Amino acid sequence: MPDEAGFKKMKIAISIPEKEKAKGQESPYFKALVAAGAQPDEIQMIMSSGNGLPSSGDFDGVLLAGGEDVDPELYGERVKYDSVKINRARDDFEIALLQKMLRSRLPILGICRGIQLINVQFGGTLYQDLKSETALEIDHKQQGSRSATAHSVTVTEPDSVLHGFFTGMCRVNSLHHQAIRHLGRGLKVTAHSEDELYEAVELAEEYPFFLAVQWHPEEMIGEHPEQLRIFQDFVARCRECAAEKTSSR
Repeated sequence: MPDEAGFKKMKIAISIPEKEKAKGQESPYFKALVAAGAQPDEIQMIMSSGNGLPSSGDFDGVLLAGGEDVDPELYGERVKYDSVKINRARDDFEIALLQKMLRSRLPILGICRGIQLINVQFGGTLYQDLKSETALEIDHKQQGSRSATAHSVTVTEPDSVLHGFFTGMCRVNSLHHQAIRHLGRGLKVTAHSEDELYEAVELAEEYPFFLAVQWHPEEMIGEHPEQLRIFQDFVARCRECAAEKTSSR
């Protein structure tokens, strides 16, 4: 039933690294979802060290957060550099979670590591370390404030989720040392950086909400409120899914 505010209660999962758990409601991911209209009790932080894989029916959407590097073994490579820090248990947990959410056609938002994991799940590959494997002029692992902008991204697809938030270009932060190398099958690039790295991907086919970005919009919503639009649309779609579940019962 709808609550007193007139909307259907929902449940959003944030899949996080272990270190993020201690932040609780101070996590920037948690705070961004609340700022976008979710209630605190509608958000659950989950991780691979929890009590197994939750059912997709437990949630109305999932946010795949940043953190450790995806195990290169998952895209046919070995670890090449000391900078590559993996957590295979988290990879396996999130891949299984992603597969469940896709089968149920629930909203999916990937951030930083999230876009990389999604690309690997769809058969793509990654640059294991940008400084070691490319000659890019932009330093994609910025120093200083995490909310500061480092470069611009260009939205390339007018028929995309991202185009609804940013027409043309926007400025973003950059906090990663890996990135998509070869795009996974069934994905489309919807934004790229000045040096042509893939900065956002979506499903090539129609889907309720599927967006993954390489930057960290949750760190930017205070000084760059336009980034909040990503979370507002995601939350709205999650709430719609919750309402549809209720009406179909």
